[in-house]
Amino acid sequence: ALASEWSFYAGLALIILGTGFFKPNVYTMVGQLYGERDPRRDAGFTLYYMGINLGALFGPLVCAWIAAHPRLGWPYGFAAAGVSMLIGLVFYLWSRGDRLQGVGLPPAGSPQVTSSGEARRSRLKPDEKRRIAALGIITIFVVFFWLAFEQVGSSLNVFAAQRTERRVHGWLATLVPRGEIPAAWFQAVNPLFVLLLAPFMAGLWQRMGSKAPSTQAKMASGLVLLGAAYVVMVLGAAASDQGDRVSPWYLVVFYLIYSLGELCFLPAGFSFVGQAAPARLASMLMGLWFTANFIANVLGGYLAGMTERIERGEVLRVVGGQADFFLIFVMLCLGSGVLLFSLLPVIGRLMSAPPRDSPSRHESPS
Repeated sequence: ALASEWSFYAGLALIILGTGFFKPNVYTMVGQLYGERDPRRDAGFTLYYMGINLGALFGPLVCAWIAAHPRLGWPYGFAAAGVSMLIGLVFYLWSRGDRLQGVGLPPAGSPQVTSSGEARRSRLKPDEKRRIAALGIITIFVVFFWLAFEQVGSSLNVFAAQRTERRVHGWLATLVPRGEIPAAWFQAVNPLFVLLLAPFMAGLWQRMGSKAPSTQAKMASGLVLLGAAYVVMVLGAAASDQGDRVSPWYLVVFYLIYSLGELCFLPAGFSFVGQAAPARLASMLMGLWFTANFIANVLGGYLAGMTERIERGEVLRVVGGQADFFLIFVMLCLGSGVLLFSLLPVIGRLMSAPPRDSPSRHESPS
């Protein structure tokens, strides 16, 4: 919000630190709301995911509108995000005492720090090692998911800005700056679909009960759906390669299928970490999950930077133009999804060890 080069990098550094403290722990805390075999766990993570996407919906709408306004600009957009974070912090400090008792505290059997400052850690049991091995396998597929998922903020947003018809007329033109929908607003379509579809998906898993697919099978389905979503982008890119801007419905349909894949993969994935990780290592292994996100973002950034080379056919040529760029994600997602389906029996055997003890919402660590 200070609009200088030093504050830009300082702000990014603080965001990195804040995210590192926040994300691994908050997902672990959601997992502690449920017992080990509680059938509501996956549905609970889906509902929690609605909260994330409520912010993801309003973030682009509010901040991008302020940033695009001729009298305001980017400093005010960033300031709005900062004020929102302060409101969230105040609400958390106000509500955690009565409603989150026992959640977020050190679990039973956590490291004991001696007077000499040395931590005593118990060795991992064989069943815990098998569960961590299963988590390691899943983490590989997490990289492929995030690689395709995080194109929203880069190549897909560029597609919205450069190749999508965004001008509106009539009364709609009075609601947007300069009569044109900000490209960043398309990033709000995904969280909108998540908010609309999450209750349906959560209810579906609950109604299916014991017949519901396993957590890892949901993740494999998510990868396949994400690959199907990128098929729509292949078609949209092929239509735009003639130089004409294409209908925004390409992006809307893409985000619909994309959101279904997200709702299958991400809530189940976060739940899987809670199932697989020993209680004393839960936050650290959730950090491993986000390390996969980091690797995927690095690879995705390099791929997005190669868009023009791919368009010129210097890397591969199948359909031609930008369609070949999106075709890469079709192949990666569908291929990894099919591979994960084939590995479900192996992962199931690794996860079939007796459940570990972990604190639930109504249990306080001794």
